[in-house]
Amino acid sequence: MNRKSLKHRPLFIVAAVSLIGIVAFLVFRSGIINQNNNLMKIEKGSKIPSFALRDQDGNLFDINEVLGKKNLVIYFYPKDDTPGCTKEACSFRDQFEVFRDAGAEVIGISSDSVETHKKFALKHRLQFRLLSDENKAVRKAFGVPTDFLGLLPGRVTYIIDKAGIVQNVFNSQFNADKHVEEALRVLKNLEKK
Repeated sequence: MNRKSLKHRPLFIVAAVSLIGIVAFLVFRSGIINQNNNLMKIEKGSKIPSFALRDQDGNLFDINEVLGKKNLVIYFYPKDDTPGCTKEACSFRDQFEVFRDAGAEVIGISSDSVETHKKFALKHRLQFRLLSDENKAVRKAFGVPTDFLGLLPGRVTYIIDKAGIVQNVFNSQFNADKHVEEALRVLKNLEKK
């Protein structure tokens, strides 16, 4: 080895160790792995966690009050009034009667405040609940992944039967309107059972 390659070796090692540390931090921060290194993820066949959150009108919504009565379509989205989230919400709005006829309740969840949800719902005439998960506890309980190195909250839709069992999970950050199609397809299959 020559002297020049030895001179730059410590700098390379510091850079590599730093990169590994940053990646580990982002994976931990994204909620994919908890402190016990256990995967936290709600999948098809899982029972949904119990939760209660405030809706856009400030009312407390407890998931246990609707389980056993309706199928549920719970969709997590990044942020109110952004292009993809508005497109997704308006797609659910436009198919609201179809979901209701299928005996399903649509629920949107993001970390936006109750006040922001209220403005978003009024602006776009949304007839379904928007729940405020400001501390992201419900998002974490479902194991909703983040995108772009943990910087962007994920967009995931869960279709849940009356017993609270997940029948399908659809995860797509960039196909916002596809979430509605997928949910309706699964609900039609549930009606046949």
